[in-house]
Amino acid sequence: MDLVGTQGRLLMRLLSAASERSKVLSGNIANQNVPGFKRQSYEFESLLVREMGSTNPNFAEVQGQKVTDTESEADANGNNVNMEQERNAMRANLLRFEMYAAISKGRNQLIEAAINGDR
Repeated sequence: MDLVGTQGRLLMRLLSAASERSKVLSGNIANQNVPGFKRQSYEFESLLVREMGSTNPNFAEVQGQKVTDTESEADANGNNVNMEQERNAMRANLLRFEMYAAISKGRNQLIEAAINGDR
């Protein structure tokens, strides 16, 4: 019996993506004063949505990826990290992570209740 299931695996992947995104954003902040540094983002959800629209979606095949921002305006030393943008991205990512964690917790509680006969 597969207690995790497709939804559980997807939730774990979403949590992992939020964690990876946090690392990338932290790297941007840490390198805000490094000449020539280009900010990066971590894409997963958009790739997942694209896969969902395909003829035969296979969520297990979707891999997150780092994307280097070469389009944003850079300062005089070639660095394009914008601290306001990074803070906003960190807040949004934290909300995403908390939402995924809450869904996962609720799902786990339902499974536990079913196993224990609470419902």
